[in-house]
Amino acid sequence: MTIAGIKRLSLYSPNHVSNDSLIFEQTTLRLNEYGIHVNVYEEKELSRIEIKEDFVFSMVQGIEGTKKLLELEQQGKTIINSPQGSINSYRYNMVEILPQKGIPFPKSYVVSVDEKDKIKFGDFNTRKIWIKRGDVHAVHREDVTVVYSEDERKNIFCEFEKRGIKQVVLQRHLDGDVVKFYSVAGSSLFYWYYLNGLNHTPFNEIELHKLAAKSAKALELDVYGGDAVISPEGSISIIDINDWPSFAPIRDSASKQIADLILLRTKNLQPNFKTINAE
Repeated sequence: MTIAGIKRLSLYSPNHVSNDSLIFEQTTLRLNEYGIHVNVYEEKELSRIEIKEDFVFSMVQGIEGTKKLLELEQQGKTIINSPQGSINSYRYNMVEILPQKGIPFPKSYVVSVDEKDKIKFGDFNTRKIWIKRGDVHAVHREDVTVVYSEDERKNIFCEFEKRGIKQVVLQRHLDGDVVKFYSVAGSSLFYWYYLNGLNHTPFNEIELHKLAAKSAKALELDVYGGDAVISPEGSISIIDINDWPSFAPIRDSASKQIADLILLRTKNLQPNFKTINAE
C-alpha cells in the first residue's frame, strides 16, 4: 500500500522545526515497517501538485494548504488529521467550539484588529490578559503575548495589523500551574508535564485526560496536544489544543501510536491489506 505524507512548512514550526520533522520522519519509518510506503510531499507544494493517494497523513497548518486538503477530503480521500480539524483548531474557531461543548475554558473574545476599541483591557477585570493571533498557533514569539495595560494591548494590536493578521483572541489570564499534554485518539497514550508549574497543585489526572480527549473530539482531531491550567484549588481549565504537535518528550511511543492509528484506518479502507513486522 502507498499513502501520502505531507510535511509541515517550517514557517509554522517556530522553535520546533527539527522536532516537527523528526516526528514526521519517525512515523514514516514506523509505517514502512508495517509495509506501507509513504510518498512524502511538502506543504508548500500543495498548490501545484496532484495528490493521487487515497490516504494522507498531514502536518499541514497554513490556511492555503489546509483549504487544499479540505477539497481532497471532500473528494473522498481519508486524511489524518482531518483538515476540518485543523481549521477548527485555529484559535478564532477553537475559543467558540470548546465552551459550547462544555469544556472549562478561559473567557475569550475574537476581535478584528481594526476594531481596536471594541474590547478593552479593563473589560477583563484582571491584572493581565493574553493576546493571541486568531489563526495558526504561532509563527513569531509575539503571536502569544501577555499584556498588563491598555497601552500594551493597543501596541500589540498595531503590530498584528502591520503583519497582516486580521483577527486576534483576547483571553483572560488564569492563575495556576500550566501543564502541557500529548495524546493520540483511540490509544492509551496520554503524557503530561508541568510547563511552568511552581506549586505542583494536586489534580485529577484522569479528569485532565478526559477533558483533553473531549476537546480533541470536539475539534475533530486525532493527533493532538495542548495546554491546561491547574488552579490553586485543583480545578482544570483547557487553554489551548494543538493540531499534531512535535511530541518531543515521547517521540518514540507517539510515532508508534500514530502509525498504529494510520494502519487501522488504512485497513478499514483495504480490509485485505497484510502488514509486515507489525507488533
